[in-house]
Amino acid sequence: METNLIAIRRDLHRIPELGYQEHKTQRYILDFISRLPKGHLEVKTWKTGVLVKVKGTRPKKKIGYRTDIDGLPIKEETGFPFQSEHEGNMHACGHDFHMAIALGILSYFASRPVKDDLIFIFQPAEEGPGGAEAMLEEVLRNEWRPDLVMALHVAPEYPAGTVAVKKGLLFANTSELYIDLEGKGGHAAYPQHTKDMVVAAAHLVTQLQSIISRNIDPLDSAVVTIGKITGGTVQNAIAEHARLEGTIRTLSSEAMEKVKHRIEAITSGLSAGFECRAEIDYGCNYYQVFNHPEETARFMDFVRSYGGAHLHECREALTGEDFGYMLKEIPGFMFWLGVGSPYGLHHAKFAPDERALRTAADLMVSYILSLQ
Repeated sequence: METNLIAIRRDLHRIPELGYQEHKTQRYILDFISRLPKGHLEVKTWKTGVLVKVKGTRPKKKIGYRTDIDGLPIKEETGFPFQSEHEGNMHACGHDFHMAIALGILSYFASRPVKDDLIFIFQPAEEGPGGAEAMLEEVLRNEWRPDLVMALHVAPEYPAGTVAVKKGLLFANTSELYIDLEGKGGHAAYPQHTKDMVVAAAHLVTQLQSIISRNIDPLDSAVVTIGKITGGTVQNAIAEHARLEGTIRTLSSEAMEKVKHRIEAITSGLSAGFECRAEIDYGCNYYQVFNHPEETARFMDFVRSYGGAHLHECREALTGEDFGYMLKEIPGFMFWLGVGSPYGLHHAKFAPDERALRTAADLMVSYILSLQ
Protein backbone atom coordinates (compact mmCIF):
# COMPACT_ATOMS: atom_id res chain seq x y z
CA MET A 1 0.00 0.00 0.00
CA GLU A 2 2.83 2.41 0.79
CA THR A 3 4.39 1.94 -2.64
CA ASN A 4 1.04 2.57 -4.31
CA LEU A 5 0.46 5.72 -2.27
CA ILE A 6 3.86 7.10 -3.22
CA ALA A 7 3.22 6.35 -6.90
CA ILE A 8 -0.19 8.05 -6.74
CA ARG A 9 1.26 11.08 -4.99
CA ARG A 10 4.02 11.42 -7.59
CA ASP A 11 1.57 11.08 -10.47
CA LEU A 12 -0.54 13.87 -9.02
CA HIS A 13 2.50 15.99 -8.19
CA ARG A 14 3.32 16.14 -11.89
CA ILE A 15 -0.02 17.74 -12.87
CA PRO A 16 -0.81 20.63 -10.49
CA GLU A 17 -3.68 22.79 -11.69
CA LEU A 18 -5.19 26.00 -10.33
CA GLY A 19 -8.66 26.33 -8.84
CA TYR A 20 -11.50 25.20 -11.12
CA GLN A 21 -8.92 24.25 -13.75
CA GLU A 22 -8.21 20.78 -12.30
CA HIS A 23 -9.31 18.89 -15.42
CA LYS A 24 -6.38 16.44 -15.60
CA THR A 25 -6.58 15.95 -11.85
CA GLN A 26 -10.28 15.16 -12.04
CA ARG A 27 -9.64 12.72 -14.87
CA TYR A 28 -6.89 10.99 -12.84
CA ILE A 29 -9.23 10.62 -9.85
CA LEU A 30 -12.07 9.28 -12.00
CA ASP A 31 -9.74 6.84 -13.78
CA PHE A 32 -8.47 5.60 -10.41
CA ILE A 33 -12.03 5.10 -9.15
CA SER A 34 -12.99 3.26 -12.34
CA ARG A 35 -10.47 0.53 -11.46
CA LEU A 36 -11.98 -0.08 -8.01
CA PRO A 37 -14.72 -2.63 -7.26
CA LYS A 38 -17.95 -0.91 -8.30
CA GLY A 39 -20.57 -2.83 -6.36
CA HIS A 40 -20.83 -0.34 -3.52
CA LEU A 41 -19.72 2.89 -5.22
CA GLU A 42 -21.73 5.85 -6.44
CA VAL A 43 -19.81 8.65 -8.17
CA LYS A 44 -20.77 12.16 -9.17
CA THR A 45 -18.83 15.19 -10.38
CA TRP A 46 -19.22 18.85 -9.44
CA LYS A 47 -17.36 21.34 -11.62
CA THR A 48 -13.79 19.97 -11.48
CA GLY A 49 -14.41 18.10 -8.22
CA VAL A 50 -15.47 14.52 -7.54
CA LEU A 51 -17.70 12.94 -4.90
CA VAL A 52 -17.80 9.23 -4.12
CA LYS A 53 -20.27 7.42 -1.90
CA VAL A 54 -19.29 4.02 -0.55
CA LYS A 55 -22.68 2.57 0.28
CA GLY A 56 -22.81 0.99 3.70
CA THR A 57 -24.24 -2.43 4.44
CA ARG A 58 -26.65 -1.10 7.16
CA PRO A 59 -26.26 2.68 7.07
CA LYS A 60 -27.44 4.83 9.95
CA LYS A 61 -25.17 7.80 9.25
CA LYS A 62 -22.80 9.22 6.65
CA ILE A 63 -19.11 9.71 7.45
CA GLY A 64 -17.39 12.30 5.27
CA TYR A 65 -13.74 12.62 4.33
CA ARG A 66 -12.65 15.71 2.38
CA THR A 67 -9.50 16.40 0.39
CA ASP A 68 -8.57 19.46 -1.67
CA ILE A 69 -7.17 18.95 -5.17
CA ASP A 70 -5.77 22.22 -6.58
CA GLY A 71 -2.20 23.50 -6.86
CA LEU A 72 -0.53 26.90 -6.58
CA PRO A 73 0.93 29.33 -9.16
CA ILE A 74 4.50 28.67 -7.97
CA LYS A 75 7.43 27.64 -10.17
CA GLU A 76 8.80 24.41 -8.68
CA GLU A 77 12.49 24.27 -7.67
CA THR A 78 12.70 20.84 -6.02
CA GLY A 79 14.61 19.11 -8.80
CA PHE A 80 12.55 15.96 -8.25
CA PRO A 81 12.43 13.54 -11.20
CA PHE A 82 8.63 13.74 -10.80
CA GLN A 83 8.40 17.52 -10.49
CA SER A 84 5.62 19.57 -12.04
CA GLU A 85 5.04 19.24 -15.77
CA HIS A 86 2.88 22.37 -15.70
CA GLU A 87 5.31 25.28 -15.87
CA GLY A 88 4.59 27.85 -13.19
CA ASN A 89 2.29 25.59 -11.15
CA MET A 90 3.22 23.38 -8.19
CA HIS A 91 1.66 21.30 -5.44
CA ALA A 92 3.46 23.44 -2.88
CA CYS A 93 0.77 23.05 -0.23
CA GLY A 94 0.65 19.26 -0.17
CA HIS A 95 -2.65 18.69 -1.93
CA ASP A 96 -1.00 15.86 -3.87
CA PHE A 97 -0.42 14.21 -0.46
CA HIS A 98 -4.01 14.91 0.56
CA MET A 99 -5.42 13.30 -2.60
CA ALA A 100 -3.16 10.24 -2.45
CA ILE A 101 -4.18 9.58 1.15
CA ALA A 102 -7.88 9.98 0.31
CA LEU A 103 -7.58 7.60 -2.65
CA GLY A 104 -5.79 5.10 -0.42
CA ILE A 105 -8.60 5.21 2.15
CA LEU A 106 -11.23 4.98 -0.58
CA SER A 107 -9.56 1.98 -2.21
CA TYR A 108 -9.62 0.11 1.11
CA PHE A 109 -13.33 0.66 1.74
CA ALA A 110 -14.37 0.13 -1.87
CA SER A 111 -13.57 -3.56 -1.45
CA ARG A 112 -14.41 -3.76 2.28
CA PRO A 113 -17.59 -1.73 2.78
CA VAL A 114 -18.58 -0.94 6.35
CA LYS A 115 -21.96 -0.48 8.00
CA ASP A 116 -22.29 3.28 7.46
CA ASP A 117 -22.14 5.24 4.21
CA LEU A 118 -18.81 6.94 3.50
CA ILE A 119 -18.71 10.18 1.49
CA PHE A 120 -15.36 11.08 -0.11
CA ILE A 121 -15.16 14.72 -1.20
CA PHE A 122 -12.47 15.74 -3.71
CA GLN A 123 -12.88 19.51 -3.54
CA PRO A 124 -11.46 21.96 -6.08
CA ALA A 125 -10.24 25.53 -5.62
CA GLU A 126 -9.17 25.52 -1.95
CA GLU A 127 -6.32 27.92 -2.71
CA GLY A 128 -8.80 30.25 -4.37
CA PRO A 129 -11.39 31.34 -5.11
CA GLY A 130 -12.68 28.75 -2.61
CA GLY A 131 -14.67 25.65 -3.48
CA ALA A 132 -15.86 24.41 -0.09
CA GLU A 133 -18.68 26.88 0.49
CA ALA A 134 -20.10 26.47 -3.03
CA MET A 135 -19.75 22.69 -2.91
CA LEU A 136 -21.54 22.62 0.43
CA GLU A 137 -24.35 24.78 -0.95
CA GLU A 138 -24.83 22.94 -4.23
CA VAL A 139 -24.04 19.28 -3.46
CA LEU A 140 -23.68 18.52 0.24
CA ARG A 141 -26.97 19.77 1.64
CA ASN A 142 -29.22 16.86 0.76
CA GLU A 143 -28.62 13.12 0.35
CA TRP A 144 -24.84 13.60 0.12
CA ARG A 145 -24.57 15.61 3.32
CA PRO A 146 -22.26 13.89 5.86
CA ASP A 147 -23.19 13.64 9.54
CA LEU A 148 -19.49 13.87 10.38
CA VAL A 149 -16.72 15.34 8.21
CA MET A 150 -12.94 15.01 8.58
CA ALA A 151 -9.86 16.33 6.80
CA LEU A 152 -6.13 16.77 7.26
CA HIS A 153 -3.45 19.22 6.19
CA VAL A 154 0.25 18.46 5.88
CA ALA A 155 2.55 20.26 8.34
CA PRO A 156 6.25 20.62 7.47
CA GLU A 157 7.20 21.65 11.01
CA TYR A 158 6.28 18.25 12.48
CA PRO A 159 8.13 15.01 11.65
CA ALA A 160 6.46 12.17 9.77
CA GLY A 161 4.49 10.03 12.18
CA THR A 162 3.04 13.04 14.04
CA VAL A 163 -0.60 14.07 14.24
CA ALA A 164 -1.14 17.58 15.63
CA VAL A 165 -4.62 18.73 16.56
CA LYS A 166 -6.64 20.66 19.11
CA LYS A 167 -10.26 21.17 20.08
CA GLY A 168 -11.84 24.46 19.08
CA LEU A 169 -10.17 27.04 16.86
CA LEU A 170 -7.41 25.55 14.68
CA PHE A 171 -7.12 27.91 11.67
CA ALA A 172 -7.87 31.61 11.38
CA ASN A 173 -10.46 33.70 9.59
CA THR A 174 -8.80 34.91 6.40
CA SER A 175 -9.46 37.47 3.69
CA GLU A 176 -7.62 38.48 0.57
CA LEU A 177 -6.94 42.20 0.20
CA TYR A 178 -6.59 44.21 -3.02
CA ILE A 179 -6.35 48.01 -3.06
CA ASP A 180 -6.22 49.92 -6.35
CA LEU A 181 -5.09 53.56 -6.39
CA GLU A 182 -5.64 55.87 -9.35
CA GLY A 183 -4.16 59.36 -9.58
CA LYS A 184 -2.66 61.36 -12.43
CA GLY A 185 0.50 60.35 -14.25
CA GLY A 186 3.02 62.55 -16.00
CA HIS A 187 6.66 63.37 -16.68
CA ALA A 188 9.08 62.81 -13.80
CA ALA A 189 10.42 66.35 -14.28
CA TYR A 190 7.02 67.93 -13.56
CA PRO A 191 5.69 66.31 -10.38
CA GLN A 192 3.57 69.36 -9.58
CA HIS A 193 1.21 68.40 -12.39
CA THR A 194 0.69 64.83 -11.20
CA LYS A 195 -0.78 62.71 -8.42
CA ASP A 196 1.92 60.11 -7.75
CA MET A 197 0.46 56.72 -6.88
CA VAL A 198 3.82 55.11 -6.04
CA VAL A 199 4.24 57.64 -3.24
CA ALA A 200 0.62 57.14 -2.18
CA ALA A 201 1.09 53.35 -2.13
CA ALA A 202 4.24 53.67 -0.02
CA HIS A 203 2.39 55.80 2.54
CA LEU A 204 -0.54 53.39 2.58
CA VAL A 205 1.65 50.35 3.27
CA THR A 206 3.21 52.14 6.24
CA GLN A 207 -0.14 53.23 7.63
CA LEU A 208 -1.66 49.77 7.31
CA GLN A 209 1.02 48.43 9.65
CA SER A 210 -0.46 50.49 12.49
CA ILE A 211 -3.75 48.58 12.40
CA ILE A 212 -2.58 45.54 14.35
CA SER A 213 -0.28 47.38 16.77
CA ARG A 214 -2.78 50.11 17.66
CA ASN A 215 -6.27 48.71 17.07
CA ILE A 216 -6.26 45.02 17.98
CA ASP A 217 -6.13 43.70 21.54
CA PRO A 218 -2.57 42.43 22.14
CA LEU A 219 -4.09 39.27 23.63
CA ASP A 220 -5.90 38.63 20.34
CA SER A 221 -4.00 37.79 17.14
CA ALA A 222 -4.23 39.28 13.68
CA VAL A 223 -2.02 39.90 10.66
CA VAL A 224 -2.18 42.36 7.77
CA THR A 225 0.44 41.53 5.15
CA ILE A 226 1.01 43.31 1.84
CA GLY A 227 2.82 40.78 -0.29
CA LYS A 228 2.85 42.54 -3.64
CA ILE A 229 2.93 46.13 -4.93
CA THR A 230 2.77 47.14 -8.58
CA GLY A 231 2.80 50.65 -10.01
CA GLY A 232 4.07 52.70 -12.89
CA THR A 233 5.37 51.81 -16.32
CA VAL A 234 8.87 53.31 -16.68
CA GLN A 235 11.52 54.90 -14.46
CA ASN A 236 11.10 58.50 -15.68
CA ALA A 237 7.30 58.70 -15.55
CA ILE A 238 5.19 59.30 -12.46
CA ALA A 239 2.78 56.46 -11.85
CA GLU A 240 -0.91 57.02 -12.46
CA HIS A 241 -1.89 53.63 -11.02
CA ALA A 242 -0.70 51.45 -8.15
CA ARG A 243 -2.03 48.20 -6.72
CA LEU A 244 -1.45 46.59 -3.35
CA GLU A 245 -2.17 42.88 -2.84
CA GLY A 246 -2.16 41.21 0.53
CA THR A 247 -3.94 39.12 3.13
CA ILE A 248 -5.73 39.55 6.45
CA ARG A 249 -5.68 36.85 9.14
CA THR A 250 -7.54 37.02 12.47
CA LEU A 251 -8.41 34.58 15.23
CA SER A 252 -11.85 36.10 15.76
CA SER A 253 -14.57 37.35 13.45
CA GLU A 254 -14.76 40.53 15.55
CA ALA A 255 -11.10 41.27 14.86
CA MET A 256 -11.65 40.70 11.13
CA GLU A 257 -14.48 43.22 11.15
CA LYS A 258 -12.36 45.78 13.02
CA VAL A 259 -9.34 45.31 10.72
CA LYS A 260 -11.47 45.84 7.62
CA HIS A 261 -13.07 48.92 9.14
CA ARG A 262 -9.65 50.43 9.82
CA ILE A 263 -8.37 49.56 6.32
CA GLU A 264 -11.35 51.38 4.85
CA ALA A 265 -10.88 54.42 7.12
CA ILE A 266 -7.14 54.67 6.42
CA THR A 267 -7.63 54.23 2.66
CA SER A 268 -10.35 56.86 2.62
CA GLY A 269 -8.07 59.31 4.42
CA LEU A 270 -5.22 58.57 2.03
CA SER A 271 -7.54 59.09 -0.94
CA ALA A 272 -8.40 62.56 0.33
CA GLY A 273 -4.82 63.42 1.23
CA PHE A 274 -3.35 62.39 -2.11
CA GLU A 275 -6.34 63.47 -4.19
CA CYS A 276 -6.72 60.08 -5.76
CA ARG A 277 -9.35 57.39 -6.21
CA ALA A 278 -9.07 54.24 -4.11
CA GLU A 279 -10.95 50.94 -4.43
CA ILE A 280 -10.81 48.01 -1.99
CA ASP A 281 -11.61 44.42 -2.91
CA TYR A 282 -11.53 41.71 -0.22
CA GLY A 283 -11.47 38.92 -2.79
CA CYS A 284 -11.84 35.47 -1.28
CA ASN A 285 -12.81 35.19 2.41
CA TYR A 286 -12.48 31.96 4.43
CA TYR A 287 -14.26 31.13 7.64
CA GLN A 288 -12.25 29.88 10.61
CA VAL A 289 -11.57 26.16 11.05
CA PHE A 290 -13.24 25.33 14.36
CA ASN A 291 -12.86 21.71 15.46
CA HIS A 292 -15.96 20.40 17.20
CA PRO A 293 -14.85 19.52 20.75
CA GLU A 294 -16.68 16.19 21.13
CA GLU A 295 -15.64 14.78 17.75
CA THR A 296 -12.06 16.04 18.14
CA ALA A 297 -11.73 14.60 21.64
CA ARG A 298 -12.89 11.20 20.36
CA PHE A 299 -10.29 11.33 17.59
CA MET A 300 -7.52 12.42 19.97
CA ASP A 301 -8.33 9.57 22.36
CA PHE A 302 -8.17 7.15 19.44
CA VAL A 303 -4.75 8.40 18.28
CA ARG A 304 -3.38 8.09 21.82
CA SER A 305 -4.37 4.43 21.95
CA TYR A 306 -3.67 3.66 18.29
CA GLY A 307 0.09 3.27 18.47
CA GLY A 308 0.85 4.10 14.84
CA ALA A 309 1.20 7.86 15.24
CA HIS A 310 2.38 10.35 17.84
CA LEU A 311 -0.28 12.80 19.05
CA HIS A 312 0.72 16.42 19.62
CA GLU A 313 -1.81 18.87 21.06
CA CYS A 314 -0.98 22.01 19.11
CA ARG A 315 -1.87 25.70 19.23
CA GLU A 316 -4.10 27.51 16.77
CA ALA A 317 -2.47 28.98 13.65
CA LEU A 318 -3.11 31.98 11.41
CA THR A 319 -3.25 29.78 8.33
CA GLY A 320 -6.52 29.68 6.39
CA GLU A 321 -8.57 26.81 4.97
CA ASP A 322 -12.01 26.85 3.38
CA PHE A 323 -12.79 23.54 5.09
CA GLY A 324 -14.00 25.88 7.84
CA TYR A 325 -17.22 26.38 5.90
CA MET A 326 -17.96 22.66 6.12
CA LEU A 327 -17.21 22.58 9.84
CA LYS A 328 -19.47 25.60 10.32
CA GLU A 329 -22.44 23.37 9.39
CA ILE A 330 -21.27 19.79 9.95
CA PRO A 331 -19.62 18.34 13.08
CA GLY A 332 -16.05 17.22 12.54
CA PHE A 333 -12.41 18.21 12.67
CA MET A 334 -9.20 18.85 10.76
CA PHE A 335 -5.73 17.85 11.91
CA TRP A 336 -2.13 18.56 10.95
CA LEU A 337 -0.17 15.64 9.49
CA GLY A 338 3.57 15.88 10.11
CA VAL A 339 5.64 15.62 6.91
CA GLY A 340 9.02 16.95 8.13
CA SER A 341 10.05 19.22 5.25
CA PRO A 342 13.03 21.63 5.57
CA TYR A 343 11.04 24.03 3.38
CA GLY A 344 7.61 25.26 4.40
CA LEU A 345 4.20 25.39 2.80
CA HIS A 346 3.97 27.44 -0.41
CA HIS A 347 7.75 27.25 -0.89
CA ALA A 348 9.16 26.35 -4.31
CA LYS A 349 11.33 23.64 -2.66
CA PHE A 350 8.64 22.15 -0.40
CA ALA A 351 9.64 18.48 0.01
CA PRO A 352 7.34 16.50 2.35
CA ASP A 353 8.38 13.11 3.74
CA GLU A 354 6.48 10.44 1.81
CA ARG A 355 6.47 8.08 4.81
CA ALA A 356 3.62 10.21 6.15
CA LEU A 357 1.33 8.90 3.40
CA ARG A 358 1.15 5.46 4.98
CA THR A 359 0.82 6.94 8.47
CA ALA A 360 -2.25 8.95 7.52
CA ALA A 361 -3.97 6.33 5.35
CA ASP A 362 -3.60 3.57 7.96
CA LEU A 363 -4.70 5.91 10.75
CA MET A 364 -7.85 7.08 9.00
CA VAL A 365 -8.84 3.59 7.85
CA SER A 366 -8.50 2.41 11.45
CA TYR A 367 -10.39 5.39 12.81
CA ILE A 368 -13.29 5.00 10.39
CA LEU A 369 -13.49 1.31 11.32
CA SER A 370 -13.66 2.32 15.00
CA LEU A 371 -16.73 4.48 14.30
CA GLN A 372 -18.79 1.52 13.08
